[in-house]
Amino acid sequence: MAAGGGAYQWSGARAYEAALLETWSHRDPVELHDLSYLTHYATLAANSHNTQAWRFSLAGTTVSIKPDFTRVTPSADPDDHHLYASLGCAAENLMLAATRQGWAVAGAYAGDAAPAFDIDLTRTGGQQNPLFDAILERQSTRAEYDGEPVEAGLLSALERAAKVEGCEVLLIDDPQQIEQVLDFVLAANTRQVENPAFRRELRSWLRFDGRQAAAARDGLYSACSGNPPLPPLIANAIFDLVFTADAENDKYARQIRSSAGLAVFVSERDDPEHWIAAGRASQRFALEATRQGLRTAFVNQPVEVAELRSQLSAALGLGGRRPDLIMRFGRGPAMPRSLRRPVEAVID
Repeated sequence: MAAGGGAYQWSGARAYEAALLETWSHRDPVELHDLSYLTHYATLAANSHNTQAWRFSLAGTTVSIKPDFTRVTPSADPDDHHLYASLGCAAENLMLAATRQGWAVAGAYAGDAAPAFDIDLTRTGGQQNPLFDAILERQSTRAEYDGEPVEAGLLSALERAAKVEGCEVLLIDDPQQIEQVLDFVLAANTRQVENPAFRRELRSWLRFDGRQAAAARDGLYSACSGNPPLPPLIANAIFDLVFTADAENDKYARQIRSSAGLAVFVSERDDPEHWIAAGRASQRFALEATRQGLRTAFVNQPVEVAELRSQLSAALGLGGRRPDLIMRFGRGPAMPRSLRRPVEAVID
């Protein structure tokens, strides 16, 4: 039995590693308008639950990124806010990939009747952005960091990188303010973990071992959160025993207290166009952080629970504006990476 289990885990690890190499690798375009090339980099962006709820299409020199409403998470994201923020993250990566190939880019939200974020490409001499080089290194690092502060000059660089029209970033590095936000994280996390619908939804997106992760190439692979890979049959059997509010709260408290600070992304208006802007800003922040040797991870629980979200807005003095996303940052170790579906699966 032990030998068989070892062989199972070994083959699962090999499948995961093969998919990992295919996912996190550089590509070169094979034609002038190479949607596959652009989409590859776009799909390496952050996205909620790694659902990859996006579709890509090309008409002339306009790339459209549309939401895929078959991959929504109604318990964690009842108004599809995170879905649109994820489109913004993907759009930012795609535009960086386009500028690498000499395109000037201009993006705009197409409207609610047929929601999409359209990116127009105009051929120019080309100006590369150093953020592009961080795309393959960025990850949502769900681990404890070293607890050391980040110098003021670097904080300013992060703030500058995250500038996107329609959204601003609020940086919090004061320990007392971090504790204040932590209280909201723990309260929201408790509500979510104790909600049967949230637990069912989360479990449906968990990938418990390398074999399952490589087969699905989406969702949340356990190893990416520091949990040991387990055969799905065993993991599902013990899930309710180990996934408790107390255990999760202890983990998040350690992680947030080990961070150098928090970044809260706040858009001007509460609508899909500005949710996309918040996603773009958060992606740019994470890429610049990566470029500067920092790690990042989302701690979005307080913005996913409507009542606590409004309370957090008041506590942060946001004047009623919606806090869109919360990201912690600091220096820490690399973690196993999540996978992505082949680009052919997301191109129309």
